[in-house]
Amino acid sequence: MKFVVVIMDGAAGLPLPARGNQTCLELARTPNLDAMAAGGYLGLARTVPPGMEPSSAVACMSVLGYDPQVYYRGRAAIEARAMGIAIGAGEVVFRCNLVTVQDGVMRDYSAGHISTPEAKDLIAALRQNLGGDTVQFYPGVSYRHICKLKGQEDSLKAVCTPPHDIPGKTVAEYLPKGSGSQSLLDLMERSKAVLRDHPVNKARQARGLLPATQIWLFWGTGQLPPMPAFKQYYGVSAALTSAVDLLRGLAMMAEMDVLQIKGVTDGNDNDYAGQAEGALKALRKHDLVVIHVEAPDEAGHGGNIDEKIEALERIDEDVIGRLRSYKGNLRVLVMPDHPTPIAVRTHTPDPVPFLLWGEGFQAGGARRFTEAEAGKTGIILNEGYKIMAKLVLSR
Repeated sequence: MKFVVVIMDGAAGLPLPARGNQTCLELARTPNLDAMAAGGYLGLARTVPPGMEPSSAVACMSVLGYDPQVYYRGRAAIEARAMGIAIGAGEVVFRCNLVTVQDGVMRDYSAGHISTPEAKDLIAALRQNLGGDTVQFYPGVSYRHICKLKGQEDSLKAVCTPPHDIPGKTVAEYLPKGSGSQSLLDLMERSKAVLRDHPVNKARQARGLLPATQIWLFWGTGQLPPMPAFKQYYGVSAALTSAVDLLRGLAMMAEMDVLQIKGVTDGNDNDYAGQAEGALKALRKHDLVVIHVEAPDEAGHGGNIDEKIEALERIDEDVIGRLRSYKGNLRVLVMPDHPTPIAVRTHTPDPVPFLLWGEGFQAGGARRFTEAEAGKTGIILNEGYKIMAKLVLSR
């Protein structure tokens, strides 16, 4: 038996009044997902435990089969793990976004989805001008980077707000606050002068693109607790493909192999077919493969209905379609990690639809893979991290 998990990041959402009160999952044409829903086990899962932040770190940890109430300590350290950044005694790390703030308003949490090469040049400038023995900057992917602080453990006490939670809002009331916040505020303020006249920003503005006006620090973390290896926990070998450091970091914590597949990105320029083919090829060596697709979440944060629908339809055609035609014994789990509703443009903790399909899973009579259809089944898994055991261990 082989297993595939498809995480459609942020795919769930809320009804859209402008589109007949349908969600993006309902609006998308997904014949493969719908056929699997009709022949599989559909329900709702709560991937974000009560009181925890509805982040992809918490929710994806649940989908991968680990209780975030036990193993989650913060997101930045997970991403640092993927980037090979060691966190020593007395050191803490923060997610460091390149953002666009104009007239005191959060115009874009991703600086117009700045490219990785452009971002690398900007992070190098920050390292040169603001870095030192106690402050270090590390380039990541697109707008997502890491800042490491030494001897400033009190900065973890600061109350920070993710920039994707405040699109179009005045930033003053959402800046880091409370005990330990001063060092973060100082770096964020000083970054403005470094980036203001940088050639990368001047070139972006000349092309009509948004500049990266400053850094935004949040999701601070210290050292992480150890997690048991996935194979030890579930008895099968596993690999993962994703465009983002967070998922790669989670995979490394669980001692899963991280697949390097050309063309995998966080948007609709993703090579969906190539990602699926690479994952299926990995099943020759592994028992289970996780396919994480970031594009629906990015579209949700951007408030772009059509892009989110396009991402869902591409997943259905290029990923789910290939799973349906797989030759061999296969069990599949398909689900979002959390909702990213267009209306709020950030994550919510609501339960998400899940689908278990393949040998051993009886048809429940659902018509489509949607939030409403999943709700109609009356099946809800309140401890979402137990979904992996249902896929792998149930007989």
